[in-house]
Amino acid sequence: MSAVLASEPFLERAPIELRDAIVQLLPAPAQWLGHHLITILAVVLGFSLFFAFTTVAERKLLGRLQNRLGPNRAGVPKFSILPFHLRHKLFGLSQPFADAIKALTKEDIVPAAADKLLHFLAPVVVVAFSLMTFAVLPVGRHLIPVELDAALLYFFAAGCASELALFMAGWSSRNKYSLLAAMRALAQLISYELPLILSVVPIVLVTGTLSTVAIVQSQGVWSFGLLPHWFVFTPWGFAGFIIFLISTLAETNRSPFDLPEAESELVAGHLTEYSGFKYALFFMAEYFSLTALSGLGVTLFLGGWQAPAPFLEFIPSYLWFIGKLVGMLVFFIWIRGTLLRLRIDQLTRLSWQFLVPLALLNVGNAAFWSLTAHWSGPLNLVRWAISLALLVTPFLLLGRTLSAGYAPRTYRYAS
Repeated sequence: MSAVLASEPFLERAPIELRDAIVQLLPAPAQWLGHHLITILAVVLGFSLFFAFTTVAERKLLGRLQNRLGPNRAGVPKFSILPFHLRHKLFGLSQPFADAIKALTKEDIVPAAADKLLHFLAPVVVVAFSLMTFAVLPVGRHLIPVELDAALLYFFAAGCASELALFMAGWSSRNKYSLLAAMRALAQLISYELPLILSVVPIVLVTGTLSTVAIVQSQGVWSFGLLPHWFVFTPWGFAGFIIFLISTLAETNRSPFDLPEAESELVAGHLTEYSGFKYALFFMAEYFSLTALSGLGVTLFLGGWQAPAPFLEFIPSYLWFIGKLVGMLVFFIWIRGTLLRLRIDQLTRLSWQFLVPLALLNVGNAAFWSLTAHWSGPLNLVRWAISLALLVTPFLLLGRTLSAGYAPRTYRYAS
């Protein structure tokens, strides 16, 4: 154990000590392998459990928003070997495990004309690459699976592979509706990939690094011992965070951008010919992607595992990260229960005519912020005013032209 880690509070170093204790039980030649296997298992099991309880939380919160009860029936099963029966339904918290058993036992139907290999590989690929994105997220002060200098490049490279899996699913189904829906999903994902990456570029420009660990450490400063220097509290950081949130909603097919799986319009989109556990894998991958992008948002804009104030640093850093991650997921659930679905033309216009130009201007704004970092006193107020003007003016101009010439659609029905 390093001297730095040994000086940390017990709760901060407990996960590392537990891993090292297990590794020490293995023979010396197998310790390297055991070290990495434990890390991989921790990531897979930890985020799988997080996914399971996120689905319950989403269904319960949506039920609350829609004035109905969420899942509240699945409880403890009755085992004949027990002398008593636990009747408590655990508030429906065991619902995801019941859903998993149902998905595993359902019949897997594969169309006769489908490409069997690609039809099987598509859900496996999308889940595998979704899980790989967790590898570079610093969950705590000393908790990061793989520390890479080019962590951001790795994250987006792994995330982009899910687009290939969606096309594999649509093409291998040999169903024209699945293929058309896959093309539509690709159009959406490619449209929002650009503003998503451009929203991150200002942070790379200001910090001068692609390492997620270094980016979190650069936000570990407070003014007056109370105000954190998280990037979201700067004009360019706030604009980048909003663009990042909108792009994340579109990249993960969340409402109001859930067009690829619009049940009332496309049956099930590129998933039309999938059933059973393969369908559940696509469902799981969407939540993994949402969690990974939320974790990246916490890392880049909300200080990562940093506490909001120095006197709160006695709370373990990984609890701060989890708390911020849960807050972002609740926000996305609230958006799903509040906003209506966009049309495909509105979706693409919002990206190419509004978000992309605004994200490009925000890169220039971050460059101005970085070049004027030495301004102080009254000049600092001028710096804030110029930076805000560089954002608000194009926001108003682009917003006015976004809907210009597009009157509300008139619907005509057969008499």
